[in-house]
Formats: sequence, structure tokens, C-alpha cells
Amino acid sequence: MKKIQITKEGLEELKKELEELKNVKRPELVERLSDARTQGDLTENSDYHSAKNDLEFLDGRISEIEYVFRNAQVVASSSKNAVSVGTKVTLRTGRKEHVFYIVGEWEADPAGKKISHTSPLGKALIGKKIGEKVEVEAPAGKIIYEIVSIG
Repeated sequence: MKKIQITKEGLEELKKELEELKNVKRPELVERLSDARTQGDLTENSDYHSAKNDLEFLDGRISEIEYVFRNAQVVASSSKNAVSVGTKVTLRTGRKEHVFYIVGEWEADPAGKKISHTSPLGKALIGKKIGEKVEVEAPAGKIIYEIVSIG
């Protein structure tokens, strides 16, 4: 079975989400489904079908998170000398600098500057050192990044 790389912080976030889903949202949906059942004919009861669909979706998310927990391999940045999962990396393109956090797939959040080690940029950066350059294919064309710092 393939291990899922995740940072300690990412695992904590998933743990919080799982607790919220199991202890707050799921009981609310079960109650909503129960209330909808009392409204009569289920074939034409949109509240019932909506609650049922929402509960199935939520149970699927719970299953996904539990799968991650069973297969998680918590990683910590092994070195400040090379980019790895768990490192913060500052990159330069032209005159602009960008800071990214290299994380596992399950915690990737491009808007939050958290990029997966399996993304095109993440793959290009893993194992690289300060001063090295990487070339990444982007929708706008090839972008060359220089590694300024690793933390």
C-alpha cells in the first residue's frame, strides 16, 4: 500500500476536519434526514433527497480522511540544504519573489501557496538546492525559477 506523505500540520488540519464532520455536521444531517422522512411521501420529498445526498457526500469525505490516516506518513523537512516535503522555499522569477510551502497532495492549497510535491513545480523543486534553477511548463509557457532560500 502506498503511503501518503503529509506534514504534521496537514495531518492536524485533517484531524480537526474529521472531528467537525463526525461530531457536528453528520449528526445535523442525520437529524435533517429524519425530519424530512416525517414529511410524508418520500418519492416527491426534495428535502429528503437533498439530505440523503448531502449525507452520502459527507460520509464519502469522512471515508477519504480515514483512508489518509490509515496510510499517512508524516514527514518533516529533513534539511535546509535541499527542497523536500515540509520545506518553505523562496523562488525568484525575474524581479519577483514567491514563497511556497512544499506539502503532501492532501494538503495542497495553491491559493495558500501550499504546493504538492507531485505538482509540476513541486516535482521540479524536490531535491534542489539554493541557487539552482528549475524550468516548469505553465499555461503561459515555460517559467524559470531560481531557488533563493529554503527554510
